[in-house]
Amino acid sequence: MPSPRFYSVAGPFDIHQLADIAKAEISGRDVADKLFNDVAPLDQATTDTVSFLDNKRYVNAFTESKAGVCIIDKAYADKAPANMALLLTPSPYHAFARVAQAFYPNHPPSDSISPHAVIHDSAKIGNNCTIDAGVVIGDNAEIGNHCRIGTNTVIDKGVIIGDNCDIRPLVTLAYCEISNNVIIHSGVRIGQDGFGFAMGPEGHLKVPQLGRVIIHNNVEIGANTTIDRGTGPDTVIGAGTKIDNLVQIAHNVVIGQNAVIVSQVGISGSTEIGDFAVLAGQAGITGHLKIGAGAQIAAQSGVMRDIPSGMKVGGSPAKNVRDWLKETVTLEKLSKQKRT
Repeated sequence: MPSPRFYSVAGPFDIHQLADIAKAEISGRDVADKLFNDVAPLDQATTDTVSFLDNKRYVNAFTESKAGVCIIDKAYADKAPANMALLLTPSPYHAFARVAQAFYPNHPPSDSISPHAVIHDSAKIGNNCTIDAGVVIGDNAEIGNHCRIGTNTVIDKGVIIGDNCDIRPLVTLAYCEISNNVIIHSGVRIGQDGFGFAMGPEGHLKVPQLGRVIIHNNVEIGANTTIDRGTGPDTVIGAGTKIDNLVQIAHNVVIGQNAVIVSQVGISGSTEIGDFAVLAGQAGITGHLKIGAGAQIAAQSGVMRDIPSGMKVGGSPAKNVRDWLKETVTLEKLSKQKRT
């Protein structure tokens, strides 16, 4: 259950309000006159709370749950306890996300600038922004309306940030332009030099990194992720892309819209990632590759060649996921035969 020390709950809501929010159909027990005051996991829910089922592994927990309302696919409706109201939808997790956002909405910025922030006279700050203590904003930087800038964040000269952005503590931003509705979590570093050197027997000569990082609308970037600026072309993160913690994105990388990059992925320079591609945890992508739209790369894969759109790959070097799984099973069988 969310702790009141950290979270303020909205509501309560009745079943019809919840159905509208979830875009779901009401079924099960009639609770038209009852109010629900929170969300909770199946095993912690009470008659006053809302829960959901989206994974068949938790069907047993669902059948024993005391939730007053549960958001489920209609395929599981016959397994519901008799005293439970239901909200039926083909997308329970999305519906629950909407309900949880209603109970725990983001609070708007408070239009306050700490006297302990250091803001250059030439910087432009939009309306209704919260800027916390220790923030440093350089010359000619631009901050849009309704933004939050967390404690000890540094926004270097010339950086542009759009409207409704949430920049958490201890972030550094340089040589970048950020669009609207972007969330950047603590410890993120954006716009530092790419790893570019002209190598030779006399030593490695640093190549000036003269590009930017361009981040489009509705991107979220997880804690301690690093995104290098381009060498000449820009590094680009497409609209709606979600990046987990501890990801490294090198110079000149271009990521399309609504891609998902899971933690500890490393993407080498000048690689292109297509729309809706998914890169699972600890995957490594070598440079100058093209990963097609909708491609899926399994965890800990080593990708050394282009991946066509829609293809699923795994292993190192990465190959079609079916071939990789067959080879893995074959090796296990051979190993067992050798032992016996």
